[in-house]
Amino acid sequence: MALRRSSGLYGFGQLRDELDRHFSTLVENLPSVNGRTFPAVNVWEDGDDLYAEAEVPGLKSDDLSISVVGRELTISGERKDRGDDTTYHRRERGTGAFTRIIRLPFDVDSSRVEANLRDGVLQIVLPKSEAAKPRKIQVNSAAIN
Repeated sequence: MALRRSSGLYGFGQLRDELDRHFSTLVENLPSVNGRTFPAVNVWEDGDDLYAEAEVPGLKSDDLSISVVGRELTISGERKDRGDDTTYHRRERGTGAFTRIIRLPFDVDSSRVEANLRDGVLQIVLPKSEAAKPRKIQVNSAAIN
C-alpha cells in the first residue's frame, strides 16, 4: 500500500478508503472451488460500457444466475456432481454451488445489462449509468469590466 501525502498530512478518510479498497479486493477473492477462486473473472471498461468475463467451463446458461445491485455484480451457480456411484481416480474439477461478488468501480444501468455464454466463457456487458459517463462542461467567458 503506497501512502500519498496531500498538504503535508495523510488524511484519515483517504487511509480508510485505501484500506477498504485493499480489504474488498481480498474478500472478492475468497470464493473458491477446491482451493481456487471460481470463477476466474476479468473486468475492464471501454467507452460507455464495463465488461466482465468469467471462465465457467462445463456450465450451461441454466446453471448460472447473474444480478447487479448497486455497485455489485453477483455471479452464482452450481456445477453438478456426476453422482454417488462414481469412483474417482483423480478429482481436480470442483463441484457444488458457488457465488462470486465483484465490486464495480462505478454505477451501471442494471436494466440494460446483457450476458452471453459461449465456449465456457460468460461475457457480461454492463452499460455505465449516465451519472458515471464523462460529460463535457462548457466554459463560459465573462467580460472583465
